[in-house]
Amino acid sequence: MNSQDLSRSINARCLIITLIVLASSAFNSIAAQPLKALIVCGGCCHDFEAQKKILSEGIGKRANVQFTIVHEGGDDRNFEVSIYKNKDWARGYDVIVHNECFGAVTNNALIENIASAHQAGVPAVMLHCSTHSYRAATTDEWRKTLGLSSYSHEKNRDLVVKNLKPTHPVMIGFPEVWNDPADELYKNDKIWPNLVPLAQAYGQDTKKDHVCIWLNTYGKGRVFATTLGHGNNTMQSDVYLDLVTRGLLWVCDQLDDSGKPKPGYEAVKN
Repeated sequence: MNSQDLSRSINARCLIITLIVLASSAFNSIAAQPLKALIVCGGCCHDFEAQKKILSEGIGKRANVQFTIVHEGGDDRNFEVSIYKNKDWARGYDVIVHNECFGAVTNNALIENIASAHQAGVPAVMLHCSTHSYRAATTDEWRKTLGLSSYSHEKNRDLVVKNLKPTHPVMIGFPEVWNDPADELYKNDKIWPNLVPLAQAYGQDTKKDHVCIWLNTYGKGRVFATTLGHGNNTMQSDVYLDLVTRGLLWVCDQLDDSGKPKPGYEAVKN
């Protein structure tokens, strides 16, 4: 084989390898099924009617996620969400997005049933008042799921949120300092051992910093949580929706090291 033939052979092989890689990437992208997410929302003190749309539509524009929504309880702090009474309530879902506000529920068996799904490995995204949900109960299992115990918040005011881990995939793209207008800072009454803080804000009432974005591991389950997001203006901001999308992908192990969705989990273009 002369040098010209050898060169052609090498080029042909390189082309074949390139085509195989591209085909494999395309196949992975096409083959990926949407993540099946359940949003549970309802309860006291928030505009859940708007927020369920903000979250499902906002995350859906950023990642390949398909949502089912359970919205129950009106504005009742004591309401027990119906699906939580089933032992296998989380079956069939890849991730649960908790955006509920049922702080007066004290049914330990119900709460432990909620937590058990995450302990068994179902990923969770915990938003805002979910941290204050079930806080009147004596069981600690919900608080262990969260990784943080909080029983009250400071006055509604503008918050200065500081990014503590800018190189973590969940926090890549989050500002070094984010000015979050008219939100609530939840007080950190106890931080559980597996919590990894990602961001904090200073409390003017308590005169100390409080973690407001974090990760947790509860049993086999990954958890992303933030106490931010009281108002619709915060929740519908690009900074917030980008953050929550990355958090959701991370708990599902579908976020790459650069903070982007893994192949197949990018937003589906219509």
